[in-house]
Amino acid sequence: MRWIVFALFIVVPIAELAVIIQVGNLIGPLWTIALLFGSAILGSWLLRREGQRTWRAFQEALAEQRLPTREVADGALVLLGAALMITPGFVTDFAGVLCLFSPSRGLLRRMLLGAVTYRVLRRGGIVSGSRVRPPRSPGGSVQQPRVGPPTESRVIEGEVEP
Repeated sequence: MRWIVFALFIVVPIAELAVIIQVGNLIGPLWTIALLFGSAILGSWLLRREGQRTWRAFQEALAEQRLPTREVADGALVLLGAALMITPGFVTDFAGVLCLFSPSRGLLRRMLLGAVTYRVLRRGGIVSGSRVRPPRSPGGSVQQPRVGPPTESRVIEGEVEP
């Protein structure tokens, strides 16, 4: 995780500056600035278009009474892609386009869901059928479930009104 944070805050801005300077040398500073503004406008338009499509798919999943896992992942990727497109720079624009267009978003979604599944399986308890497997500690050993009455109990009295 430290490497990801390092890359986001150190490597990406340096790469962005290097690419902007190279593009500026090739096409000139005014065209470079126009291209950066154009990509931000394109990102806003794609956010609206893909966001609406993702929202409709989310509503359809709920209407079909199924878990909208795919739609939630798509929504997260659309938001990330739009944020990357609106951020000035060509490297982030490229990454944003990958998140916003459906074909590449499908691949990224599978990678995202795989990473989330891996983290859940590695860190928390897993419900499998009718059995619950205990969570693993950071060292990998199985944590023993607590046996016996709870050490502290709280009762809240009240009435329910319609």
